[in-house]
Amino acid sequence: MNLVQRVQDILLKPRDTWQTIAQEPSDVPGLFKNYVVYLAAVSSLATFIGLSLVGVGGFGMSFRVPIVTGLVNLVVGFVLTLVMVYVLGLIANALAPTFQGEKNLPNAVKLVAYGSTAGLLGGIFNLLPALSMLGLLAALYSIYLIYTGIPVMMKAPEGKAVGYTAVLILCGVVAGLVMGAVSALFTGGGPGMMGHMGRSDGNVTFKVPGSEVTVDTAKLEEAARKMEEAGKKMEEAQARGDQAGANKALGEMMGAALGGQGGKPLAPDALQRFVPEKLAGMSRQSLEARSDQAMGMSFSSVSAGYDKDGQGVELRVQDIGAVPALTMAMGAWASSTVNRETQDEVERIYQKDGISFREEYSKDGGRSEMAMLLPNGVMVEIEGAGAGMDAVRAAGAALDIKGLAGLQRDK
Repeated sequence: MNLVQRVQDILLKPRDTWQTIAQEPSDVPGLFKNYVVYLAAVSSLATFIGLSLVGVGGFGMSFRVPIVTGLVNLVVGFVLTLVMVYVLGLIANALAPTFQGEKNLPNAVKLVAYGSTAGLLGGIFNLLPALSMLGLLAALYSIYLIYTGIPVMMKAPEGKAVGYTAVLILCGVVAGLVMGAVSALFTGGGPGMMGHMGRSDGNVTFKVPGSEVTVDTAKLEEAARKMEEAGKKMEEAQARGDQAGANKALGEMMGAALGGQGGKPLAPDALQRFVPEKLAGMSRQSLEARSDQAMGMSFSSVSAGYDKDGQGVELRVQDIGAVPALTMAMGAWASSTVNRETQDEVERIYQKDGISFREEYSKDGGRSEMAMLLPNGVMVEIEGAGAGMDAVRAAGAALDIKGLAGLQRDK
Protein backbone atom coordinates (compact mmCIF):
# COMPACT_ATOMS: atom_id res chain seq x y z
CA MET A 1 0.00 0.00 0.00
CA ASN A 2 1.29 3.44 -0.97
CA LEU A 3 0.37 5.76 1.91
CA VAL A 4 -0.07 8.96 -0.12
CA GLN A 5 -2.01 7.20 -2.85
CA ARG A 6 -4.30 5.49 -0.35
CA VAL A 7 -5.07 8.81 1.34
CA GLN A 8 -5.92 10.39 -2.01
CA ASP A 9 -8.07 7.45 -3.06
CA ILE A 10 -10.11 7.19 0.16
CA LEU A 11 -10.76 10.94 0.13
CA LEU A 12 -11.54 11.37 -3.58
CA LYS A 13 -13.17 8.07 -4.56
CA PRO A 14 -14.23 6.33 -1.35
CA ARG A 15 -16.77 3.88 -2.78
CA ASP A 16 -14.28 2.32 -5.19
CA THR A 17 -11.51 2.38 -2.59
CA TRP A 18 -13.59 0.52 0.00
CA GLN A 19 -13.98 -2.33 -2.47
CA THR A 20 -10.20 -2.49 -2.83
CA ILE A 21 -9.68 -2.36 0.95
CA ALA A 22 -12.16 -5.20 1.51
CA GLN A 23 -10.13 -7.47 -0.77
CA GLU A 24 -6.80 -6.77 0.93
CA PRO A 25 -5.39 -9.21 3.51
CA SER A 26 -6.46 -8.42 7.06
CA ASP A 27 -3.45 -7.23 9.05
CA VAL A 28 -4.47 -4.97 11.95
CA PRO A 29 -0.92 -4.49 13.35
CA GLY A 30 0.32 -3.66 9.86
CA LEU A 31 -2.56 -1.23 9.37
CA PHE A 32 -1.57 0.69 12.47
CA LYS A 33 2.16 0.52 11.69
CA ASN A 34 1.90 1.60 8.06
CA TYR A 35 -1.09 3.93 8.09
CA VAL A 36 -2.73 5.01 11.35
CA VAL A 37 0.47 6.04 13.16
CA TYR A 38 1.34 8.53 10.42
CA LEU A 39 -2.07 10.19 10.41
CA ALA A 40 -2.21 10.28 14.21
CA ALA A 41 1.23 11.89 14.23
CA VAL A 42 0.02 14.68 11.92
CA SER A 43 -2.66 15.80 14.36
CA SER A 44 -0.50 15.41 17.49
CA LEU A 45 2.49 17.25 16.04
CA ALA A 46 0.34 20.04 14.60
CA THR A 47 -1.36 20.55 17.98
CA PHE A 48 2.00 20.72 19.75
CA ILE A 49 3.37 23.26 17.28
CA GLY A 50 0.20 25.34 17.34
CA LEU A 51 -0.20 25.52 21.12
CA SER A 52 3.41 25.45 22.32
CA LEU A 53 5.31 27.22 19.53
CA VAL A 54 2.77 29.44 17.71
CA GLY A 55 0.48 30.13 20.67
CA VAL A 56 -3.09 31.32 21.05
CA GLY A 57 -4.06 34.99 21.13
CA GLY A 58 -7.22 36.85 22.09
CA PHE A 59 -8.53 39.80 24.14
CA GLY A 60 -5.13 41.47 23.82
CA MET A 61 -3.35 38.51 25.42
CA SER A 62 -1.36 35.58 24.14
CA PHE A 63 -0.86 32.13 25.63
CA ARG A 64 1.48 29.24 24.93
CA VAL A 65 1.46 25.79 26.49
CA PRO A 66 4.86 25.17 28.13
CA ILE A 67 7.15 23.06 25.94
CA VAL A 68 7.45 20.18 28.41
CA THR A 69 3.69 20.08 28.98
CA GLY A 70 3.17 20.27 25.22
CA LEU A 71 5.49 17.32 24.63
CA VAL A 72 3.70 15.25 27.28
CA ASN A 73 0.35 16.08 25.67
CA LEU A 74 1.80 15.23 22.25
CA VAL A 75 2.82 11.72 23.33
CA VAL A 76 -0.35 11.05 25.31
CA GLY A 77 -2.59 12.38 22.54
CA PHE A 78 -0.78 10.29 19.93
CA VAL A 79 -1.10 7.06 21.94
CA LEU A 80 -4.73 7.65 22.87
CA THR A 81 -5.64 8.40 19.26
CA LEU A 82 -4.40 4.92 18.36
CA VAL A 83 -6.36 3.47 21.28
CA MET A 84 -9.51 5.33 20.23
CA VAL A 85 -9.32 3.99 16.67
CA TYR A 86 -9.10 0.43 17.99
CA VAL A 87 -11.86 0.89 20.60
CA LEU A 88 -14.24 2.29 17.97
CA GLY A 89 -13.32 -0.68 15.81
CA LEU A 90 -14.41 -2.97 18.67
CA ILE A 91 -17.68 -1.07 18.98
CA ALA A 92 -18.30 -1.18 15.23
CA ASN A 93 -17.76 -4.93 15.30
CA ALA A 94 -20.02 -5.48 18.34
CA LEU A 95 -22.87 -3.48 16.80
CA ALA A 96 -22.78 -5.19 13.40
CA PRO A 97 -25.54 -7.76 14.14
CA THR A 98 -27.83 -4.96 15.36
CA PHE A 99 -27.80 -3.51 11.85
CA GLN A 100 -27.94 -6.87 10.04
CA GLY A 101 -24.22 -6.81 9.36
CA GLU A 102 -21.51 -9.42 9.85
CA LYS A 103 -19.06 -9.31 12.74
CA ASN A 104 -15.50 -9.11 11.46
CA LEU A 105 -13.04 -7.36 13.78
CA PRO A 106 -10.25 -6.75 11.23
CA ASN A 107 -12.76 -5.23 8.81
CA ALA A 108 -14.26 -3.11 11.61
CA VAL A 109 -10.85 -1.71 12.50
CA LYS A 110 -10.18 -1.02 8.82
CA LEU A 111 -13.52 0.80 8.61
CA VAL A 112 -12.66 3.13 11.49
CA ALA A 113 -8.98 3.56 10.56
CA TYR A 114 -9.54 4.47 6.91
CA GLY A 115 -12.81 6.26 7.65
CA SER A 116 -10.99 8.53 10.10
CA THR A 117 -8.56 9.71 7.42
CA ALA A 118 -10.23 13.08 6.81
CA GLY A 119 -10.62 13.87 10.51
CA LEU A 120 -7.05 12.92 11.38
CA LEU A 121 -5.60 14.87 8.48
CA GLY A 122 -7.81 17.81 9.48
CA GLY A 123 -5.61 18.06 12.55
CA ILE A 124 -3.10 19.89 10.36
CA PHE A 125 -5.21 23.02 10.90
CA ASN A 126 -4.11 22.96 14.55
CA LEU A 127 -0.82 24.43 13.34
CA LEU A 128 -2.65 27.75 13.53
CA PRO A 129 -5.08 27.60 16.49
CA ALA A 130 -7.26 30.27 14.85
CA LEU A 131 -7.98 27.79 12.03
CA SER A 132 -8.57 24.74 14.23
CA MET A 133 -12.34 24.91 13.65
CA LEU A 134 -11.68 23.89 10.05
CA GLY A 135 -10.61 20.53 11.43
CA LEU A 136 -14.23 19.96 12.47
CA LEU A 137 -15.31 20.30 8.86
CA ALA A 138 -12.78 17.64 7.91
CA ALA A 139 -14.18 15.41 10.66
CA LEU A 140 -17.65 15.75 9.12
CA TYR A 141 -16.29 14.29 5.90
CA SER A 142 -15.00 11.32 7.89
CA ILE A 143 -18.63 10.64 8.84
CA TYR A 144 -19.42 10.30 5.15
CA LEU A 145 -16.41 8.02 4.60
CA ILE A 146 -17.58 5.66 7.34
CA TYR A 147 -21.12 5.75 5.97
CA THR A 148 -19.91 4.65 2.53
CA GLY A 149 -17.67 1.96 4.01
CA ILE A 150 -20.19 0.21 6.26
CA PRO A 151 -22.04 -1.78 3.54
CA VAL A 152 -18.72 -3.00 2.11
CA MET A 153 -16.71 -3.69 5.24
CA MET A 154 -19.46 -4.85 7.64
CA LYS A 155 -21.86 -6.31 5.03
CA ALA A 156 -24.76 -4.26 6.42
CA PRO A 157 -27.65 -3.42 4.07
CA GLU A 158 -27.47 0.02 2.45
CA GLY A 159 -30.67 1.00 4.27
CA LYS A 160 -29.05 0.34 7.65
CA ALA A 161 -25.85 2.28 6.98
CA VAL A 162 -27.26 5.61 8.18
CA GLY A 163 -28.34 4.20 11.56
CA TYR A 164 -25.10 2.28 11.93
CA THR A 165 -23.16 5.49 11.28
CA ALA A 166 -25.26 7.40 13.84
CA VAL A 167 -24.40 4.94 16.58
CA LEU A 168 -20.70 5.12 15.80
CA ILE A 169 -20.80 8.92 15.89
CA LEU A 170 -22.42 8.94 19.31
CA CYS A 171 -19.96 6.36 20.59
CA GLY A 172 -17.19 8.52 19.16
CA VAL A 173 -18.43 11.45 21.28
CA VAL A 174 -18.38 9.25 24.38
CA ALA A 175 -14.98 7.83 23.46
CA GLY A 176 -13.68 11.38 23.14
CA LEU A 177 -14.77 12.13 26.72
CA VAL A 178 -13.14 8.92 27.94
CA MET A 179 -10.01 9.86 26.00
CA GLY A 180 -9.89 13.17 27.84
CA ALA A 181 -10.31 11.43 31.20
CA VAL A 182 -7.52 8.99 30.42
CA SER A 183 -5.33 11.85 29.21
CA ALA A 184 -5.77 13.59 32.57
CA LEU A 185 -4.80 10.39 34.36
CA PHE A 186 -1.67 10.05 32.25
CA THR A 187 -0.53 13.60 32.76
CA GLY A 188 -1.22 13.16 36.46
CA GLY A 189 1.32 10.34 36.50
CA GLY A 190 -0.63 7.53 38.14
CA PRO A 191 -0.23 3.80 37.44
CA GLY A 192 -2.78 1.52 35.84
CA MET A 193 -3.91 4.06 33.27
CA MET A 194 -5.51 1.94 30.64
CA GLY A 195 -9.21 1.17 30.88
CA HIS A 196 -11.50 -1.32 29.14
CA MET A 197 -14.86 -1.54 27.47
CA GLY A 198 -17.62 -4.06 28.07
CA ARG A 199 -21.32 -4.71 27.46
CA SER A 200 -24.04 -5.46 29.99
CA ASP A 201 -27.84 -5.33 29.83
CA GLY A 202 -27.66 -4.10 26.25
CA ASN A 203 -25.48 -1.11 27.21
CA VAL A 204 -21.89 -0.32 26.26
CA THR A 205 -19.72 0.63 29.24
CA PHE A 206 -16.29 2.28 29.15
CA LYS A 207 -14.17 2.00 32.29
CA VAL A 208 -11.03 3.82 33.31
CA PRO A 209 -9.60 4.07 36.84
CA GLY A 210 -12.05 6.06 38.93
CA SER A 211 -14.52 6.61 36.09
CA GLU A 212 -17.20 4.70 34.24
CA VAL A 213 -19.33 5.83 31.29
CA THR A 214 -22.32 3.77 30.16
CA VAL A 215 -23.93 4.32 26.76
CA ASP A 216 -27.70 3.76 26.76
CA THR A 217 -28.20 1.70 23.60
CA ALA A 218 -31.97 2.34 23.67
CA LYS A 219 -31.23 6.02 23.12
CA LEU A 220 -28.70 5.11 20.46
CA GLU A 221 -31.32 3.05 18.64
CA GLU A 222 -33.77 5.96 18.84
CA ALA A 223 -31.13 8.29 17.40
CA ALA A 224 -30.40 5.73 14.70
CA ARG A 225 -34.11 5.56 13.79
CA LYS A 226 -34.35 9.36 13.52
CA MET A 227 -31.19 9.48 11.49
CA GLU A 228 -32.45 6.81 9.13
CA GLU A 229 -35.73 8.71 8.62
CA ALA A 230 -33.80 11.92 7.91
CA GLY A 231 -31.58 10.02 5.48
CA LYS A 232 -34.61 8.84 3.52
CA LYS A 233 -35.95 12.40 3.41
CA MET A 234 -32.61 13.60 2.08
CA GLU A 235 -32.56 10.96 -0.66
CA GLU A 236 -36.14 11.79 -1.67
CA ALA A 237 -35.34 15.52 -1.77
CA GLN A 238 -32.24 14.91 -3.89
CA ALA A 239 -34.23 12.72 -6.27
CA ARG A 240 -36.69 15.54 -6.97
CA GLY A 241 -33.96 18.18 -7.16
CA ASP A 242 -34.98 19.91 -3.94
CA GLN A 243 -31.60 21.07 -2.62
CA ALA A 244 -33.12 23.13 0.19
CA GLY A 245 -35.08 20.09 1.40
CA ALA A 246 -31.97 17.92 1.15
CA ASN A 247 -29.97 20.41 3.24
CA LYS A 248 -32.72 20.54 5.85
CA ALA A 249 -32.83 16.74 6.04
CA LEU A 250 -29.04 16.63 6.34
CA GLY A 251 -29.31 19.00 9.30
CA GLU A 252 -31.92 16.75 10.91
CA MET A 253 -29.68 13.73 10.37
CA MET A 254 -26.65 15.40 11.96
CA GLY A 255 -28.78 16.72 14.81
CA ALA A 256 -30.05 13.21 15.56
CA ALA A 257 -26.50 11.87 15.43
CA LEU A 258 -25.36 14.43 18.01
CA GLY A 259 -28.15 13.66 20.45
CA GLY A 260 -30.88 15.88 19.08
CA GLN A 261 -32.43 18.87 20.81
CA GLY A 262 -33.05 18.79 24.56
CA GLY A 263 -35.92 21.24 24.35
CA LYS A 264 -36.44 24.66 22.79
CA PRO A 265 -33.45 26.90 23.59
CA LEU A 266 -34.00 29.87 25.85
CA ALA A 267 -34.57 33.05 23.87
CA PRO A 268 -31.56 35.39 23.67
CA ASP A 269 -33.58 38.24 25.21
CA ALA A 270 -34.42 35.99 28.18
CA LEU A 271 -30.70 35.50 28.79
CA GLN A 272 -29.93 39.16 28.11
CA ARG A 273 -32.11 40.26 31.04
CA PHE A 274 -29.44 38.80 33.33
CA VAL A 275 -26.56 40.65 31.66
CA PRO A 276 -26.64 44.03 33.47
CA GLU A 277 -25.35 47.38 32.25
CA LYS A 278 -23.03 47.57 35.27
CA LEU A 279 -21.29 44.62 36.89
CA ALA A 280 -19.25 44.84 40.09
CA GLY A 281 -18.51 48.52 39.46
CA MET A 282 -17.60 48.00 35.78
CA SER A 283 -19.52 49.52 32.87
CA ARG A 284 -20.70 47.42 29.94
CA GLN A 285 -18.73 48.28 26.80
CA SER A 286 -20.14 45.71 24.36
CA LEU A 287 -23.11 43.39 24.04
CA GLU A 288 -24.11 40.65 21.59
CA ALA A 289 -27.21 38.45 21.90
CA ARG A 290 -27.76 35.84 19.24
CA SER A 291 -29.53 32.66 18.23
CA ASP A 292 -27.94 30.27 15.74
CA GLN A 293 -28.82 27.03 14.00
CA ALA A 294 -26.39 24.34 12.90
CA MET A 295 -26.68 20.65 12.08
CA GLY A 296 -30.35 20.47 13.04
CA MET A 297 -29.86 22.13 16.43
CA SER A 298 -30.49 25.61 17.81
CA PHE A 299 -28.27 27.63 20.14
CA SER A 300 -28.65 30.90 22.02
CA SER A 301 -26.05 32.98 23.81
CA VAL A 302 -25.26 36.45 25.10
CA SER A 303 -21.78 37.91 25.48
CA ALA A 304 -20.72 41.22 26.99
CA GLY A 305 -17.53 43.09 27.83
CA TYR A 306 -17.10 45.19 30.97
CA ASP A 307 -14.33 47.65 31.78
CA LYS A 308 -13.17 50.10 34.42
CA ASP A 309 -9.84 51.93 34.30
CA GLY A 310 -8.42 49.56 31.70
CA GLN A 311 -9.31 46.40 33.62
CA GLY A 312 -12.39 44.33 32.94
CA VAL A 313 -14.02 40.99 32.26
CA GLU A 314 -15.65 39.18 29.34
CA LEU A 315 -18.98 37.57 30.23
CA ARG A 316 -20.69 34.78 28.24
CA VAL A 317 -24.08 33.26 29.06
CA GLN A 318 -24.99 30.24 26.92
CA ASP A 319 -27.89 27.80 26.93
CA ILE A 320 -25.98 24.56 26.38
CA GLY A 321 -28.68 22.45 28.07
CA ALA A 322 -30.80 22.65 24.91
CA VAL A 323 -28.26 20.40 23.12
CA PRO A 324 -27.35 17.15 24.94
CA ALA A 325 -24.12 16.66 22.96
CA LEU A 326 -23.02 20.21 23.76
CA THR A 327 -23.72 19.67 27.46
CA MET A 328 -21.74 16.43 27.36
CA ALA A 329 -18.76 18.14 25.75
CA MET A 330 -18.68 21.54 27.47
CA GLY A 331 -19.91 20.38 30.87
CA ALA A 332 -17.85 17.18 31.16
CA TRP A 333 -15.96 18.70 34.11
CA ALA A 334 -19.10 19.48 36.11
CA SER A 335 -19.30 16.16 37.97
CA SER A 336 -15.66 16.29 39.09
CA THR A 337 -14.02 17.72 42.19
CA VAL A 338 -10.53 19.13 41.69
CA ASN A 339 -8.15 21.07 43.93
CA ARG A 340 -4.83 21.51 42.10
CA GLU A 341 -2.14 24.08 42.79
CA THR A 342 1.37 24.53 41.42
CA GLN A 343 3.95 27.30 41.79
CA ASP A 344 2.33 29.15 38.89
CA GLU A 345 -1.37 28.30 38.68
CA VAL A 346 -4.47 27.10 40.50
CA GLU A 347 -7.42 25.00 39.32
CA ARG A 348 -10.48 24.25 41.41
CA ILE A 349 -13.73 22.46 40.54
CA TYR A 350 -16.42 22.21 43.18
CA GLN A 351 -20.19 22.11 43.66
CA LYS A 352 -22.29 24.46 45.78
CA ASP A 353 -26.09 24.77 46.01
CA GLY A 354 -26.56 22.55 42.95
CA ILE A 355 -24.19 24.63 40.81
CA SER A 356 -20.86 23.37 39.48
CA PHE A 357 -17.99 25.87 39.63
CA ARG A 358 -14.64 25.80 37.85
CA GLU A 359 -11.89 28.31 38.60
CA GLU A 360 -8.58 28.50 36.75
CA TYR A 361 -6.05 31.28 37.22
CA SER A 362 -2.35 32.03 37.19
CA LYS A 363 -0.81 33.43 40.34
CA ASP A 364 0.80 36.30 38.46
CA GLY A 365 -2.64 37.54 37.42
CA GLY A 366 -2.05 36.92 33.72
CA ARG A 367 -4.98 34.55 33.37
CA SER A 368 -8.22 34.27 35.34
CA GLU A 369 -11.34 32.34 34.36
CA MET A 370 -14.47 31.06 36.07
CA ALA A 371 -17.32 28.93 34.75
CA MET A 372 -20.63 28.04 36.37
CA LEU A 373 -22.90 25.28 35.05
CA LEU A 374 -26.41 25.80 36.41
CA PRO A 375 -28.91 22.98 37.01
CA ASN A 376 -31.03 24.07 34.01
CA GLY A 377 -28.09 23.74 31.60
CA VAL A 378 -27.16 27.42 31.39
CA MET A 379 -23.40 27.99 31.31
CA VAL A 380 -21.95 31.24 32.67
CA GLU A 381 -18.31 31.96 31.80
CA ILE A 382 -16.29 34.94 33.03
CA GLU A 383 -12.78 35.69 31.81
CA GLY A 384 -10.51 38.40 33.15
CA ALA A 385 -9.31 40.98 30.63
CA GLY A 386 -6.45 42.53 32.53
CA ALA A 387 -8.28 41.76 35.77
CA GLY A 388 -7.33 39.21 38.42
CA MET A 389 -9.29 36.33 39.92
CA ASP A 390 -10.77 38.50 42.68
CA ALA A 391 -12.39 40.73 40.05
CA VAL A 392 -13.71 37.68 38.21
CA ARG A 393 -15.23 36.28 41.43
CA ALA A 394 -16.76 39.66 42.23
CA ALA A 395 -18.35 39.77 38.78
CA GLY A 396 -19.80 36.29 39.27
CA ALA A 397 -21.18 37.21 42.70
CA ALA A 398 -22.86 40.31 41.24
CA LEU A 399 -24.89 38.30 38.71
CA ASP A 400 -28.43 37.10 39.44
CA ILE A 401 -27.44 33.44 39.29
CA LYS A 402 -30.58 32.32 41.13
CA GLY A 403 -32.76 34.01 38.51
CA LEU A 404 -30.75 32.47 35.65
CA ALA A 405 -31.05 29.03 37.22
CA GLY A 406 -34.81 29.48 37.40
CA LEU A 407 -35.26 29.86 33.64
CA GLN A 408 -37.04 26.89 32.07
CA ARG A 409 -37.06 25.97 28.40
CA ASP A 410 -40.06 24.62 26.53
CA LYS A 411 -39.93 20.99 25.43
